[in-house]
Amino acid sequence: MISFYKKYWRTAFDIGLIVLTVYLFMLLFSYLYRIATPIFLALIIYAMIEPLARFLHRKGMRKTIASAISTMLFVLVILGALTGAAVIFTSQIMSLIEKVDDYQVVFQNQIVHRISELNAQFQTLPQEVIDKAKEYAGQFAVKASQFIGNFLTSMVNSLTSFSTFMFNFIVGIILAYFLSIEIESWKRLAQDKTPNTFKKAFYFLKENVVKGIVSYIKAQLKLITLTFIVVFAALLSLSVNNAFSISLLAAIFDVLPLLGVSTLFIPWIVYLFIVGNTTLAIWLSALLLVVILVRQFMEPKITGESLGVSAFTTLAFMIVSLSLFGVAGVILSPVLIILIKALYDQGYLKRWIRKPEDEYAEGGTPYTGP
Repeated sequence: MISFYKKYWRTAFDIGLIVLTVYLFMLLFSYLYRIATPIFLALIIYAMIEPLARFLHRKGMRKTIASAISTMLFVLVILGALTGAAVIFTSQIMSLIEKVDDYQVVFQNQIVHRISELNAQFQTLPQEVIDKAKEYAGQFAVKASQFIGNFLTSMVNSLTSFSTFMFNFIVGIILAYFLSIEIESWKRLAQDKTPNTFKKAFYFLKENVVKGIVSYIKAQLKLITLTFIVVFAALLSLSVNNAFSISLLAAIFDVLPLLGVSTLFIPWIVYLFIVGNTTLAIWLSALLLVVILVRQFMEPKITGESLGVSAFTTLAFMIVSLSLFGVAGVILSPVLIILIKALYDQGYLKRWIRKPEDEYAEGGTPYTGP
């Protein structure tokens, strides 16, 4: 054991120092996100309004007027579309919440009916086993309906609690407008006053991380939009109620690595088979297969090398980040994944982490035993 520590202590120290740095950085970011949410929203809004403002400014318009026009268009178009979608989504989800108890009763009755049919056909199950099965089926149905109801209610509450969000959003719009006007002075200040070490770090992040995260976000937006359109069109053709909210939920779930739309569709399909709605269950199974195939076919073409990390690694990192740092951790996790990959590709991690001696065969020769 002593020899193990002697051989690996430098490597463990280097890795521990990197992990500590990442942890402290995410802790700082989560703290800043809590106390300065409007500023982070302002940066996002600025990135959306600045291209049009810059274009109008190049055409001879004063920057203040160009930024004002771009900001007004953002408020009218983007905010209007989001508000309309939120209203429709909230009303349809509320309708689903009201019907959850009815679905639970139908599900429970169907389970009891299926158990009774099996017992009548085979007549081999003791009565106490049948009673226990019915009891467990009822408990499962109740817990499942409570979980679904609580999940949908939490989503509605997150959408309808507008007070804090609207305050942050309005302040973010104002800050983005002023940032668009003053961006050149901020750039000159950063160029003149920033130390060279931080400039090098900034340019590294800009070339290897910012571009990667922007392309990743664009790719994910394209994929979830494609998923929403396919699911929405299919549900409308099948005359499914609340098609818009279900399609939007499918698009939201589609963001999750590994899980995707299957998280929504598989329980729904199982429920439909149990309650006897076989036709819709078959059509939804076909729709799920189409969505998965379309995503598998389009994802390599759209995403390319935007992230370059396995889905398992991405999801695991997001779960750990969510547990430790909340929403801020989920926001920052793709950035850190791309940063770590860039540091590895550029050879920084190999220089920063000292390998134990005599542990790696020279020239890639595999270890064949003593």
